[in-house]
Amino acid sequence: MLGPLNAFVGDSLEDRKNYVWALFRILVSAMFMTHGYSKLFGESPQALTGSGITTLNIGDLISYPIPMDINLLFIAGSIELVGGFFILVGLWTHLVAFLTMTLMLMAYLIAHFAWFPTLNGGEMAALYFLCYLMIFVFGAGPISIDSWLAVRNQEEHEKQ
Repeated sequence: MLGPLNAFVGDSLEDRKNYVWALFRILVSAMFMTHGYSKLFGESPQALTGSGITTLNIGDLISYPIPMDINLLFIAGSIELVGGFFILVGLWTHLVAFLTMTLMLMAYLIAHFAWFPTLNGGEMAALYFLCYLMIFVFGAGPISIDSWLAVRNQEEHEKQ
């Protein structure tokens, strides 16, 4: 019963998978940018130094004061906003996806550490980590600046 449906969907989506991947990348990064925007320009904008999270605490295991009293929420908001934009347009995708994965792992360990993530809001950090893991592994796809740059570089090498 599901065989014909799977065949129909599989055949019809095969031609559109690049568009679906671009849509996934763009929507994930656009939503990610809203988190950064709210940290930097929202109701309680974060300053670079002085307030917010100025000590790195991972559970009861690690407690490390950040040099120069730098606010980790400002750094996180900047990475979310700027990194989200780079992923949105598909520029330096692997590097930025790795950076955002690291940010989400640190966010989970610092602010949302629990065995059951829905108890303290950690599911968003976990979902963003998984989304950016997929983007890191598969890249930006053919509808991106990275792809355009790769084609341009290949054409330049062929001319030489």
